Amino acid sequence: MKLLKKGNAVKSVIAAAAVCAVLTGCAKKNTEQTSDGNITLSFFTSDANEDMPFTDPVALEIQKQTGVSLEVQHPVAGDAQAIPLMMASGDFPDLIYAKGELTKLIDAGAVIPLDDLIEKYGTNMKKLYGDQIVKLRNSLEDPHIYSVGTYGVNETVFETSGTMQIQHAVLKELGYPRIQTLDDYSNVLREYMKRYPTINGQKTIGLSLLIDTWQWYIDLSNPGNYTIGYPDDGQWIVDQNTLKAQYKFLHPEIYKFYKWLNQMNAEGILDPESFTQKEDIWRAKIASGRVLGISYPNWGYGEARSALIQNGMSDRTYAYLPVTAGKEYKDQSRKNYGYSGGWGIAISSSCKDPVRAFKFLDWMCSEEAQILVNWGIKGVNYFIDDNGKRYRTPEEIKRADTDPDYAKKTGVGRWRYPFPQMGNAALDSNGDYINVVSKDIIISKYLDAEKETLAAYGAEMWIDLFPKPEELGMSKHGQVWQYALPTDVNERITAADEYVKTALAQIVLGKPEDFDTKWSEMQTTLKKMGLDKAGDTLSELIAMKMKLWSK
Repeated sequence: MKLLKKGNAVKSVIAAAAVCAVLTGCAKKNTEQTSDGNITLSFFTSDANEDMPFTDPVALEIQKQTGVSLEVQHPVAGDAQAIPLMMASGDFPDLIYAKGELTKLIDAGAVIPLDDLIEKYGTNMKKLYGDQIVKLRNSLEDPHIYSVGTYGVNETVFETSGTMQIQHAVLKELGYPRIQTLDDYSNVLREYMKRYPTINGQKTIGLSLLIDTWQWYIDLSNPGNYTIGYPDDGQWIVDQNTLKAQYKFLHPEIYKFYKWLNQMNAEGILDPESFTQKEDIWRAKIASGRVLGISYPNWGYGEARSALIQNGMSDRTYAYLPVTAGKEYKDQSRKNYGYSGGWGIAISSSCKDPVRAFKFLDWMCSEEAQILVNWGIKGVNYFIDDNGKRYRTPEEIKRADTDPDYAKKTGVGRWRYPFPQMGNAALDSNGDYINVVSKDIIISKYLDAEKETLAAYGAEMWIDLFPKPEELGMSKHGQVWQYALPTDVNERITAADEYVKTALAQIVLGKPEDFDTKWSEMQTTLKKMGLDKAGDTLSELIAMKMKLWSK
């Protein structure tokens, strides 16, 4: 396993040569090289934080079908300097997944345009992306395609954690009340805490948040826009009529969630340690069964949920609810974002064999590959029923759900991301779902407590409680958090986020009578920091993408 090391001398001459390789036509020469037989391609992925040997059963099957093996590289300890160091040294792997830093590589000439390769060899890729392939293009000024993959093209929402969550035991105790708004939610917490000031001998906690490090984006920032009817656009809110963007904390209505939190804190319903506790402490509180409500997605506390189930407290797990600041808003959990393009895997200008590298990416777009990376090995991880449909045995499903090393051992699901994906709503040529997640499988895994709650609300699945996708419409611009933003905008946002995290703690934990004054002070500071101008820049970027996607 090759790891990127710090301390390499900065070799600007080599970096400049990389620029020359693309801009002068050296890259074109490179793309004509190809080899037969087996080949190992080096692949850097910004998202990996551990070694990923290409030796599991699915990886070996990929190698068998393509002749390609991957040597996976990753940043050391999540080092954010990996891409800049790579550019400074001029030492590039064959394939690069740089996430939001792809623009830097494009500007440096470190990655090659894929347009000609797509036209000549991209049969599977053109089929997978269809008319969405235009969203892979870089910009109006440079409309080439430099990367592919990362997110599903044909996506739908089968599952959601909702905006706010509340224990099944709480809902049952109070006769399954209708909870639509933040006030409805807090009324239920307030009433249950009066009846049960302690749970299992410990003080009852109404609502506990996790705001330690990056988690504040999930548990403090996102609920602000969710509760006023805006979907996940990172730190932005985009008006779907005008496509004008603004830093979310400048939106005139987003204060509603934080004013509600401020009141919850004043009443003692909000966990007083929400702004200081570490993740392990927060999870331990959930596992104890005494936290009535949370607003965190279920992927963030799986171990605590498992502990509740194992300790006979399934009724202390959570129901997923569409909670908004008022009945005039619609929860956006089932929003169809369309395909945003943006992040993806690029082929470097120093790739040893660009044609083989591209053919490998194109094969990963094929139906055969999509079934393999999603389902695993036929006859081992899945089987075919009498109707020709794929299925997994109960034992395999349990193994996948309970063994934390399942993906490492089997390879199932391990090589989906960040490669091209058909999406969880995509069907194969036999009319079967490409993805292993289906309605029947989701329902089959519901706890008895979940089924009881759903039945009380007249629903079969959690998504039945939420506004339907057709009510919400499709996002015109995709999702902003997938955009590669200009450097100056990123710098402003980084500074603003650091300030806002601290300011919100002071606002929420302050006296209710001081809320309006402190909120106004935050607005004034953000405008002085140039966040209005950053919003204008992003609006221009969105307008550019709309023009680009229309061509």
